[in-house]
Formats: sequence, C-alpha cells, structure tokens
Amino acid sequence: MTVTDTKPSDGDLLHPGKTLKSAGHVIVDSLVAHGVERTFVVPGESFLDVLDGLHDSEIETVVCRHEGGAAYMAEADGKMNQRPGVAMVTRGPGAANAHVGLHTAWQDSTPMLLFVGLIPFAHRDREAFQEFDIKAWFDTGAKRVMVLDHPERASEIVAEAMFAAMSGRPGPVVVGLPEDIIRAQIDPALHPAIPVAAGGMSSTDAGALAEALAQSKKPLFVTGGNDWTQEAASELTGWLEKHHIPAAAEWRTQGTVSFDSPSYVGPIGYGRPRPTYDLLEETDLLVFVGTVPGDVITDGFVCRQDWNKNNFLVTIDPSLRGRSGPVSRQILAKPDAFVRDLVNIDLPVKEQWKAWTARMRAEQRSFASLPPSTPGGGPAKMDTLMANLVPLLPEDALVTFGAGEHTNWAHRYFPTRRYASMISARNGSMGYSVPSAIAASLASPERRVVTIAGDGEFLMNGQELATAAQYGATPLIIVMDNQEYGTIRTHQERHYPSRVSGTQLKNPDFGMMARAFGGFGITVTEDQDVPAALEAALAAIDRDRVFALVHLVVEQRVKAY
Repeated sequence: MTVTDTKPSDGDLLHPGKTLKSAGHVIVDSLVAHGVERTFVVPGESFLDVLDGLHDSEIETVVCRHEGGAAYMAEADGKMNQRPGVAMVTRGPGAANAHVGLHTAWQDSTPMLLFVGLIPFAHRDREAFQEFDIKAWFDTGAKRVMVLDHPERASEIVAEAMFAAMSGRPGPVVVGLPEDIIRAQIDPALHPAIPVAAGGMSSTDAGALAEALAQSKKPLFVTGGNDWTQEAASELTGWLEKHHIPAAAEWRTQGTVSFDSPSYVGPIGYGRPRPTYDLLEETDLLVFVGTVPGDVITDGFVCRQDWNKNNFLVTIDPSLRGRSGPVSRQILAKPDAFVRDLVNIDLPVKEQWKAWTARMRAEQRSFASLPPSTPGGGPAKMDTLMANLVPLLPEDALVTFGAGEHTNWAHRYFPTRRYASMISARNGSMGYSVPSAIAASLASPERRVVTIAGDGEFLMNGQELATAAQYGATPLIIVMDNQEYGTIRTHQERHYPSRVSGTQLKNPDFGMMARAFGGFGITVTEDQDVPAALEAALAAIDRDRVFALVHLVVEQRVKAY
C-alpha cells in the first residue's frame, strides 16, 4: 500500500466526515496516554511523521548523539519508572547501533520500547536503501517484535507493546514503523491501556512460606530486578527489620532494602565480598524476590546447586528464565503484590535470627566503612574521592555505572537508601554510565545523580555530554582513569600472567573534554588535590546548573576490594 499526500488513504474511505490524524501522530498521542514523559531519539527520515507528532506534544524529545546512547537512556528510564522507557531510531544502521541497549534491557528485565523507522511498505523485499529484516534481527532479543502494517492499528500496537514490555518478566519490545504507513490518515480514537496482572500469594503459598520460615534457623531474602515501587521496598524493609531477617541485594540492584537498614547485609554478584558469597551456602532458606538465582548470583551456576537446598522464588515469570539450582516453591507475583501479602505473615522472632542477621550486618558495616578522607601523598585515589563524596550525599542520592572494576567503589561505599538509587547494566555492557546518568538526571532533576565511569567505558558514549548540556542534565561524572581495560587485565593476569596484551590505553584530558562540551571539568593526578576538585565540581552543579566531570588519574591494579 502506497500513501501519498493527494490520494485518499484507507482511513479516509473508512471514516468519511470524521476528523482524522496521521498514524504517526496517533502513536504519539497513545504514548502520552500511557504516561510517557520523554523519548530518546536519533532522528531519521523513516519516522518523520512521528517526529512531527512530537513537535506539539507534551512528551520531551531528547535528541541524542548515537543510537547506542539513546537506547541506554531509554533502558535506564525504564529502570526508574513504572512504565517502559522509549527510544526511537531509524532503519538499518540506526537499529544496529541501538541493539546494545536492547540486550541490556533483555538481560536486566527492563521494560523498554524501541521504535524503528522502516522503509516504505511498497519497497519491501527489494533491497531498498537501509532495508533489513526487523524480525530476524530482534526476535531472539526482544519479548515481541511488531510491525505496523495497518495504519488503523497504530494505537492498538502501542497499547500491545506497552503491555508486552511490562507483563510477566519485563523486557524490551521492538515496534517497526514503515514510513508511508505512519503518514496514513486514521480515526484518532485511542486504544485503552491493557491492565498488567501482578499475581500474588495464595493462601497455600503464604502457608508454605510461613512454615518454611518457622522451621528456618538462618533465612535470607535476596532482592533484585526492576519491578518494584518505593512503597513495596519500604514495606519489605519494615517487615524484615521487625522479624530480624537479613536481606542481600542482587548484583547492581542495591537500594531496595536501604543501605542503612539493620537487615541489609550487602550485595551478591561478581567481585562480591566473601561473607555474602558464603551466605548462599550457609543459609537454610533463600527467598528470592523479583529475581532468580542465575549465573552471576551463583558464580557461574556453581553455588547453591544442591537439590536439597530450600529456595523460594518470587517472580511473575512462570518460565523461571535464567534460574539455576533447586526450586522448593515458586510464588507467581510481582514484588509489590508479594510484599502486600507478606506483611500479613507475622511470626515469633527467633534468637537465632537475631544473631544470624547481626553477624552478617556487622560484616557489611565493616565492608562499607569509609577509608580515611585525608589525602595521602602520591597519585590520586578512588578511596580518597569516595571518602570525601559520601558524607556530602543527600538521602536520595543516586548512582549509575556501566561495567568494569571502577564499579566496585560504588558497590562498596555508595549509600543506596531507596529503590532505584543504583542504575546499572547487569549484562556487563560498557558505555552505559554517561547515558544512564543523563536519563536519571532528566527524570529526577532534584536528586544528586552520580556516575562512576572507567576510562575505557567513558569514551564509548562520552559524546552524550553534548546531550547533557543541551537538555540541562546535571550529573556528577567521575572518570577513574587507570589507562587500561581493568577487568579484562585482571582475567588476563589470572590466566596469562605477566603477558599484558590488548588491554592498555592512552587517554586524552577528560576534564578539558567536559569543558569543551559546556560543563565543568577538572583533571586530578595528585591525591592531595582530590577534596578541592570534588568540592569545585559539586559547586558548579549547584551554582551553574551544569554537569561536572572529575577526571581522576589513578595507578593501575588498585582495587576497591
């Protein structure tokens, strides 16, 4: 079907006398109706009608400098909100560049929509400019891939995509938009939002969990995923504290149970402190909420594999995708629904629970104790920076990061005190730090947003500093520059000792780069200069409302733990 500006469309013929809108404009109206506040875009001629619809929309259009950055921003936005983040890119190369954010959303169970402009319907299967097979590309890495081949279904497809992204285990959905189809004039009536089932504990589930807890001497909850609200996080924390039961956090999801809670006993994941690793084998009852015991938590499907272990898995995904080890019982519920029912379970507190929780809490407090804030001599140190930064952070401070050994300073020291105060890429994707910090700052401009980037990671999407400057995002960006891909070097030294190959870097002055993009930038090489540099960066954010970057040049092979 070819649609032109002069020939009546199918919509004109089906709805004579009605006020019509283009399908592209109806898509925008549908996104507004679903509560979307912003979309992250790299423009293309293939979806001009949607861009035109955004012109007069209340949705903020954030124009990004690379599709990977746009997709990361949308994925981070989805982690922070109770609806999917939205990115829009063009066909072929644009879609290819956005794939990295889609993989992050898939492995991190993040609700996200990726709209991809496509070649005209009439040109399909003729090797047209930038043509590609959208289903073949994305079917294995998205919950659904849909193509708008019938313009009158524009609003319906948005509703279906939103539902698919949020229902069950959340994840990414891809929607293809042929450029001629979205120009077709249609009835502008909007499809209603489709309710998402949250599940919950049945009376049988509640009874089984209560019995398991009553028999347990060393219970442990593990929280994770991106499907929480702050209300549920607070209620769970209160229930755990009341019963003196400990909770650990899945790798890179800290904050669901507050950093300060007497029930919080630390993170579990790659590079974890040893005590929380040992917890998985020592506990006699594990309750996973919002996540499952997968590869990272079980250290490569090794830990907690004894089929006699007692594991309760609370997840809305009936397939238990990514799970390893024993399953004593699955409770089919989203975290909020589970917590709603959990708080009605009241059990007598055991002295064993108190001792067990207190022991692990003491380990966590020791692990998270800040190093000395007084600078030492010699090169700049991340320990000095964190020791000076943490006391200055407000209660609702938020940290983002991508992948690398630099992230361990955040795991160890950053005070995550509420849900969605740690936004990260759990699929180990580099380049996530700056885009996620921009998305977080735009979503919550009143919060102190900090990102910790490695030097290798920073240059993968450092150009998005231009986006931060354009839209007034104000994160504090810490670049830990150790002149190498540190994580890979660590593996290299383990397997090929003293044979350094393919991991070393030579970097520019990142402070100068930040200033060129319109923010505050400072490069620090000496430890004695760290406190003053940090103070100047924070002052620039608060006084000038610009992003600030501290380029910290550190020694190689220095680790957080």
